[in-house]
Amino acid sequence: MSPEVTIRSLAGMVIAVDGPAAAGKGTLARRLAAELGLPYLDTGLLYRATGRRLLDAGADPRDPVAAEAAARALAPADLERPDLRGPEADRAASAVAAIPAVRAALLDWQRDFGRTHGAVLDGRDIGTVVFPEAPVKLFVTAKDEERARRRWLELQGRGVTAELPAVLADLRARDAQDASRATAPLKPAADALLLDTTTLDAEAAFRTARALVAERLGL
Repeated sequence: MSPEVTIRSLAGMVIAVDGPAAAGKGTLARRLAAELGLPYLDTGLLYRATGRRLLDAGADPRDPVAAEAAARALAPADLERPDLRGPEADRAASAVAAIPAVRAALLDWQRDFGRTHGAVLDGRDIGTVVFPEAPVKLFVTAKDEERARRRWLELQGRGVTAELPAVLADLRARDAQDASRATAPLKPAADALLLDTTTLDAEAAFRTARALVAERLGL
């Protein structure tokens, strides 16, 4: 199917969109969900909200007992908080995501969401752990410097003061932690379709992803 043709709604389908921070996977996943008529879930918000609960309580996000309790106490309202983005939230999210008990606590939540009506889910282990059977898996990435620039612009737009070199350092540190954790490390699924967005704007990335999805599904 040509990428210029609208993809028909595919009720019940799960599409996994994984990749590192600021690669553009969130924007892409939202647009794919709208195009396919599917619900959308940013699974990273679950870990961000867990980390934020710990920070609010003055607890260490690396504490497995406290982190598991925070994950199991999550409520839908936690995902609507306005303070789930930024370097502090990024580091806390990465820390709690490395804890197996936290991932186990949130796994059923994610699977229930996807299995109810189908969904487009973005995260770091959707195609490898949460929905390894998903018929379409995208792994979205971009060069470190470009991802740091995007994150820096995002922070500037929210009025958050940050230096670009510090943003790059934080991003690389989070990448290293996400890729090296023992449980569900960040990596492409063996059958994932790779999409490098370094030189693509949001519209071009969406058109490319839509074409990849259509080709994989034989549409």
